[in-house]
Amino acid sequence: MTYEFLQHYWCFVVSLLGAILVFLLFVQGANSVASSLGWTEEGKRLVYNSTGRKWEFTFTTLVTFGGAFFASFPLFYSTSFGGAYWLWMIILFTFVLQAVSYEFQNKIGNFLGPKTFQFFLTLNGIVGPLLLGGAVATFFEGSNFIIEKNNLVDMGALTPIISRWANASHGLDALLNPWVLIFGFAVVFLARVLGILYVMNNVNDEDIRSRGSVRLIGSAVPFVVLFVAYLVHLLLKDGFAVDDMGRIYMEPYKYLHNFIEMWYLLIILLIGVVLVLFGIAVEIIKFKAQSSKFQNKGIWPAGIGTVLTVLALLLCSAWNNTAYYPSTADLQSSLTLQNSCSSEFTLTTMFYVSLLVPFVLAYIVYAWRAIDAKKLDKDEIQNDHAY
Repeated sequence: MTYEFLQHYWCFVVSLLGAILVFLLFVQGANSVASSLGWTEEGKRLVYNSTGRKWEFTFTTLVTFGGAFFASFPLFYSTSFGGAYWLWMIILFTFVLQAVSYEFQNKIGNFLGPKTFQFFLTLNGIVGPLLLGGAVATFFEGSNFIIEKNNLVDMGALTPIISRWANASHGLDALLNPWVLIFGFAVVFLARVLGILYVMNNVNDEDIRSRGSVRLIGSAVPFVVLFVAYLVHLLLKDGFAVDDMGRIYMEPYKYLHNFIEMWYLLIILLIGVVLVLFGIAVEIIKFKAQSSKFQNKGIWPAGIGTVLTVLALLLCSAWNNTAYYPSTADLQSSLTLQNSCSSEFTLTTMFYVSLLVPFVLAYIVYAWRAIDAKKLDKDEIQNDHAY
């Protein structure tokens, strides 16, 4: 195993975790449309109890994603999580609100009332995917930071801080970029699409399922429009390339070139997009003949498609001599796989630890199937353990 292989391997692992995290945002997406999807108080409780079975998966994956980035690419972790801390603190705060809201919305003695905590769940369902999507968009659009590695050896430096944000917004300035917002809202509507598909599959209630088909159109159309607009922008924009000496320069059509030169990523992207569209179509059209077996199962092709699509995009931002975290304040401060990764010893050690990941994934699949062995119905929300 060469050092270069380990860098690309851990980029793949982190990208896969990020792709799975985007899929698991169906929890946030369903919560953001719970009022219109559930309609009645009983219906909303069905939606919240459906997503309440899975919110831990999303939160755990978010933490694991951050941990994997910290271990394999520590300079990115210190730059983004340390510099753009307002962005990440808001994300984490809304996720903490989500956890609290699930537990206390219907508890005896809740003086704030259920609607307050349901508002918090809706807030997390919108703000969480929006900011996470915006954070992903900065991999292509750039962020406003400066790297000064000389501070580590400069005895005259007041502090040995090697990365700092170039303004006082600490990450929120990314939201001033309209393309960051477009991608962020694309993730919001994707999360809603996945959330509706998941609830239609997980909840045994015909009223919710019939409303879900209609609500699906209202989320799928803006998602497709926003995603296609950003994808066209991405393929036509100048990208952040790295030469043989490690210098960063702007290359016209860089990301288009990446997909052409790494044709396998293009194939993964196209398969992913087709699967997402197929998962949406089978629920909207609801074929009555040959395709009836797919009814209420659109979450699975759409979910797999989401993972493949996001994985291809994230790898396109880093592989093939590309700066995966570009700086708009100082082009040469941009982060690449080579200048931001851990030591070869650390990456090698973690490689062998990562061989345990398939066993963890197998347990997650087992736990998921056990939780969903029985479809959720109105009888389930009458017990003391319901949210």
